[in-house]
Amino acid sequence: MGMLIDGEWIDDDAKYRNPEGGAFVRAESVFRSWITADGSSGFPAEPGRYHLFLAPNCPWAHRTQIVRYLKGLEDAISITLSDLPRKRSWAYTEGIGRDLVPVDGVFELHQAYVSADPGYTGRVTVPTLFDKKEWTIVSNESSEIVRMLNTEFDGLGATRLDLYPEDLRPEIDGFNERIYETVNNGVYRTGFAKTQESYEEAYDKLFGTLDWLDDVLGERRYLCGERLTEADWRLYPTLIRFDCVYYSHFKCNKRRIDDYPNLSNYLRELYQLPGIAERTDIPGIKQGYYADMKHINPTGIVPLGPDIDLHRPHDRERLRKAA
Repeated sequence: MGMLIDGEWIDDDAKYRNPEGGAFVRAESVFRSWITADGSSGFPAEPGRYHLFLAPNCPWAHRTQIVRYLKGLEDAISITLSDLPRKRSWAYTEGIGRDLVPVDGVFELHQAYVSADPGYTGRVTVPTLFDKKEWTIVSNESSEIVRMLNTEFDGLGATRLDLYPEDLRPEIDGFNERIYETVNNGVYRTGFAKTQESYEEAYDKLFGTLDWLDDVLGERRYLCGERLTEADWRLYPTLIRFDCVYYSHFKCNKRRIDDYPNLSNYLRELYQLPGIAERTDIPGIKQGYYADMKHINPTGIVPLGPDIDLHRPHDRERLRKAA
């Protein structure tokens, strides 16, 4: 996959991904600054100032793309979606100016990291939230970017939708913690495991949580009840990728999401909400995993299936409380 060491790109990063024991370890995000409504952080919420570098296949990027849409910030925060094959870092046909421009027709995201910190050591990940005024990276931590989008731009005309309401925060945090560890990151721990033991451990935890979530969603319309929250939009990007990618590509093949009665109906409801399908690029998702991850799929062949109709009716209205 590759990474930067002291500002220089290296292709062979296996020893940084799988330490002794064979379990996949996700690196911590490095850029962790915060945009604030009042500017006290040094990064004030201003329209047109910030840019999100994203990729269609990345679930962490996808959650920020969805929240940007739900909060009505598509005019306030620009984005680019990776549209070229990934040879080193995420690749784009267009940059955003100054030193972040294509070289031989390709702009690679690691250029932004070296621009922000010439001696940067670490991964080059999406989403990357870039400040076009200070010409630096604000954050590459998706969970924190989601929180910024949820609250800090409300004074600039963002929708008043609150995906992290105070009364539900303990419950949201509880869902997020388990889902991140065993599902969002769990599919990667399964797919990138280097030993049978670490694979089976991640596999068992993944399906233990999916079984639990199916039970929860048999009694609740959304994870926290009647209200869609951050927890739902952190789960959705993994669920939408599961049957077309993780089931086969990452050997998560005990059950498909489509085999779960409640999870599958829940997934279809979220997918069918206005604007969500349009911001879910399933061909791009498959291309990014199967064609680019040659260490897992050396041929780069992208499978045609599965044939799952995400537009068929769902049954979630049955869980709506009577007025």
